[in-house]
Amino acid sequence: MDWTVWTGLVAGLLIAVVTAPAGVSGAVFLLPVHLSVFGVPNPAVTPTNLLYNVVAGPGALWRYRRSGMLRGPLARRLIAGTLPGVVLGAAIRVYALPGPGVFQLLVAVLLLPLGLWLCARTLAPARRTPAAAVPPTEPRPAVLTALAVAVGVFGGIYGIGGGSLLGPILAARGLPMSRVAPAALAATFATSLVGAAAFMVLSLTGSGDVAPDWWLGLACGLGGLVGGYLGARLQPRMPERALRLLLGVLAAAIGAFYAARTIGSF
Repeated sequence: MDWTVWTGLVAGLLIAVVTAPAGVSGAVFLLPVHLSVFGVPNPAVTPTNLLYNVVAGPGALWRYRRSGMLRGPLARRLIAGTLPGVVLGAAIRVYALPGPGVFQLLVAVLLLPLGLWLCARTLAPARRTPAAAVPPTEPRPAVLTALAVAVGVFGGIYGIGGGSLLGPILAARGLPMSRVAPAALAATFATSLVGAAAFMVLSLTGSGDVAPDWWLGLACGLGGLVGGYLGARLQPRMPERALRLLLGVLAAAIGAFYAARTIGSF
């Protein structure tokens, strides 16, 4: 094995330990590593990230299921919406957005304001009157499905499966992280399976680097498998506010990174 495999293993492990408690698979933070450190070409970087999600996902999910946190209809509704969305996103990525310029701008525009919004709501939550102080509820099933489809498209475009985008949105609505994190990771895992398969089919008909970097994706995924399990074990021990801030900071940081890359390319 060359240095990229071992480095990918360590990178996947460290990223998953930090991101799994917030319901983020870590693939979004592997994007700059794959692009800038390992030089994975576009659009192959997207299926490589999806491969990471497929291998790494079961670690955290097994831990969440074992602790009883992976229950209820939220995960099923997210998966039902993101599955068709990620297939459409994969097709858009191959045929309409093969270059890195629009790709990076899309990530920046989506994640930077979303992360800042979640941090702001966490640090200065809206004041409620006693009559309005009711427990937060998830969106209506139809709204949640439509949102999941849209997020699945974006997730399929840049290889994070979709759940990592739904996590900040649902957390910003006030849903507890104990519900958001397992459901978001379950949606990420399921859509990554479908998305990776879609890219494999598209690689048979599309031109350029469409297939994933198998060795790198598997190495990062094995690291994420261990790191995700460890991160899921840490989640119940972390306070709700800290988890929300962690999720917001993660989203804002990756958005700022790609905003800087986009500005620097002009």
